[in-house]
Amino acid sequence: MHTYTEDFDIIVIGAGHAGAEAANVASKMGMKTLLLTMSLDTIGQMSCNPAIGGVAKGQIVREVDILGGLMAKVTDETGIHFKMLNTSKGEAVWSPRAQCDRTLYRLTLKKYLEQQKNLTIKQEEAKRIVVENNKVAGVLTNHNNLYKAKCVVVCTGTFLNGLIHIGLKSFPAGRYAEFPATGLSDSLKELGFEVKRLKTGTPPRIDGKTIDYSKLEVQPSDNPPIPFSHFTALSKFPYQKLLDCYITYTNKETHKIILDNLDRSPLYTGIIKSIGPRYCPSIEDKVVKFKDRERHQIFLEPEGLYTNEFYCNGISSSLPEDVQEKIVHSIKGLENAKITRYGYAIEYDFCPPTQLWPSLETKLIEGLFFAGQINGTTGYEEAAGQGIIAGINAVLKIRGEEPLVLGRDEAYIGVLIDDLVTKGVMDPYRMFTSRAEYRLLLRTDNTDLRLMDYAKKYNLVEESFYQLFLEYKNKLEQLKKFFETKKTQTGETIADLIKQSKEFYLEETDLEPYKINSDYYWNTQNLINEAKIQIKYSGYIEKQIHQAQQIKKLENKKIPEDIDYEKIPGLLKEAKIKLSQIKPKTIGQASRISGVTPADVSVLLVHLKKLSDKEQQNIQK
Repeated sequence: MHTYTEDFDIIVIGAGHAGAEAANVASKMGMKTLLLTMSLDTIGQMSCNPAIGGVAKGQIVREVDILGGLMAKVTDETGIHFKMLNTSKGEAVWSPRAQCDRTLYRLTLKKYLEQQKNLTIKQEEAKRIVVENNKVAGVLTNHNNLYKAKCVVVCTGTFLNGLIHIGLKSFPAGRYAEFPATGLSDSLKELGFEVKRLKTGTPPRIDGKTIDYSKLEVQPSDNPPIPFSHFTALSKFPYQKLLDCYITYTNKETHKIILDNLDRSPLYTGIIKSIGPRYCPSIEDKVVKFKDRERHQIFLEPEGLYTNEFYCNGISSSLPEDVQEKIVHSIKGLENAKITRYGYAIEYDFCPPTQLWPSLETKLIEGLFFAGQINGTTGYEEAAGQGIIAGINAVLKIRGEEPLVLGRDEAYIGVLIDDLVTKGVMDPYRMFTSRAEYRLLLRTDNTDLRLMDYAKKYNLVEESFYQLFLEYKNKLEQLKKFFETKKTQTGETIADLIKQSKEFYLEETDLEPYKINSDYYWNTQNLINEAKIQIKYSGYIEKQIHQAQQIKKLENKKIPEDIDYEKIPGLLKEAKIKLSQIKPKTIGQASRISGVTPADVSVLLVHLKKLSDKEQQNIQK
């Protein structure tokens, strides 16, 4: 064994979307960081569709951006189609989404990481987590190199014992034509971690030259598009040429082809035993489970500016190649389409996330963090959100500071991590607006107002941007007061008209005190929009803030780490088992554990009160 002479503060295993954010933020916060990847050529690879964002996912990308992350910036630089979703509904569920040039995205992300100070990137496979006295000590690689570190962040994606299925054949791979990681799962099992299997999949790609576009519905990009990043210069955006996407549908013939070939599906012949994503099922699953549906939408997404390939979003499949050909040719506009890459399913190892603290540090091994698909999630955005929090908390662990745990009322990332570590996963976890009980507070437009203080606290935002944000924040309050007091000809205030969704006119001189000379997100137009949104929904926002404050009384009530749930009389047996397993940090977290009833929470509160009274009596003695 060769011990690398240079010690590191933090090692990040895996350079996908979680690993990239973890490594970037850790090095940005001044830690000497090593990023280990099985291939330098696939850093930031978009394994599935070439898209970032979507419903609730777009909010996560904006949150990562404010916390010093890369995903939003790289999306803006490489985006070829931008769309703000749900604009026919209320602003609480507006969500940005973009198609990116797949190759350009990967290269741009790699460029940012290579330029980052304090970050070393190496092409080696991590084989074993090295532990001393229940504390992480480093990583042993396939080259038999031992790299020492104070903290390790594991972001392995679908590579842990990855197994690809196409029809009735299967072969080991982390992605198509890429080797799986075969040693790390055994290392985690030896350390005592529970390791299980999940499944995900991808659809075929087709040659754009062979598509009949005249039969398809055109989906143009928003024009002008709205950037993802708060730090993108508006005068330079968009960076790339904007392309159209297209919509088509499956039909009865498509469905018959699938049903006639289920005996050749690894999913329906029992070859695949693990559970796939419930909200992004394969086309086989859709046809079998929704037999009353006459058609399913297919979203054709261009893979990039310098390729003819299209991603067929909506027909993810692990059926044999000849069946995939028939499926594609049965679809309107794709009758003569040529498949360039076949779809497949992939099974991989993950570690149930109830084995983690809310900081994403593992309960078993101090200084060891998990982020991304190893925690049972699906999606680039969910991975990035976990990666940046794991990276920040690894730094805070080394500094001896309290971890960053975002509340459910502060960020979608907070909802995501709380759901994972408290409830665990039955199938790959995907974020939706419906998962967030305070979604009116977690809008895309107020990400900066929610999280910029954390960015400032951890030095993750440039001072010039922070000062621009403060100017925006101050003028926002002033503009709201102006709207609430400025009377119109009808005698109503502008705020009254906004609440009634009525139009109003302002003189240029009225807005002069609130103008911001900025080429970034913090500009006059966004200031006006934000003021209008906050006034329009003020009643609902105040109600949700009040609800969140009430819940926080429970949320912040700490539970001692050494508490023995087995000895608490009155707790139901299931509650004792779940509480002992998850070890919630607070009453709020305990109340969200599946199997813990309100009655159990009441018993727990009474017990904590008794402990507190006993402690006070001992102090008085």
